[in-house]
Amino acid sequence: MDTYLWITSVAGVYVAGVVFVAGIGWRIYEWATTPKSPVRLGMFPKPATTGGRVAKMLTDTLVAPHAARIEPRMWFFAMMFHVAALAAFVGHLRIVQEYPLLPDLLGAEGMNAFAAWAGGIAGTLMMIAVLYWIGRRTFGPFKNLSVPEDYLLLALLLGVIIMGNHMRFFGHVHAAEYREWFQSLLAFRPHVPDAISNSNVGWSLGTHMLFVNALLIYFPFSKLVHTIGSFAANYARSE
Repeated sequence: MDTYLWITSVAGVYVAGVVFVAGIGWRIYEWATTPKSPVRLGMFPKPATTGGRVAKMLTDTLVAPHAARIEPRMWFFAMMFHVAALAAFVGHLRIVQEYPLLPDLLGAEGMNAFAAWAGGIAGTLMMIAVLYWIGRRTFGPFKNLSVPEDYLLLALLLGVIIMGNHMRFFGHVHAAEYREWFQSLLAFRPHVPDAISNSNVGWSLGTHMLFVNALLIYFPFSKLVHTIGSFAANYARSE
């Protein structure tokens, strides 16, 4: 178990972090050095002011009203996934630093209960959304349009979520132990606490991080990079 955790949750994290940052940097460089089209790409109706263009860009990127009109069911599950993923990301900040004020307001037990409920709901909603996308591409009219990359990305997402849910619903390790592990990575003095390696979630943390690392490494070279490029693309549509 110690070897598996060291490979996936220490060395793998550093490798994935370097590849992710370098890959995103390369993508941004590509976008920045691409010659600007001489043809205006804005779509009617175009806002008349810079503030209006920024507001339209944020609306199109974060709310996606066009997708809601064209395919409301897909939009619903996409919004459910992204909101739950944002909540999960915010929840994961506890492994960087404990939230200020909340533990004082809720108490230790209240904070743990709040985190358990919030994390459990977010993980369940994300899993439902990914299962819907898998079914949509496997049995729906989009089956013939799907390519192997679509299933690979969904499999990586599902692996991340399932292992995260296992730690949430079946684990008995406190956030402080995960914080000790993650802060040791940030300080470049990696250490996996015995409370994790000897627990019932040691293997699930390792497998969770295995999927996370693979997703981060593949992210800059996959279609998921649209989550970053969509801001610039939607701004160009409003010019």
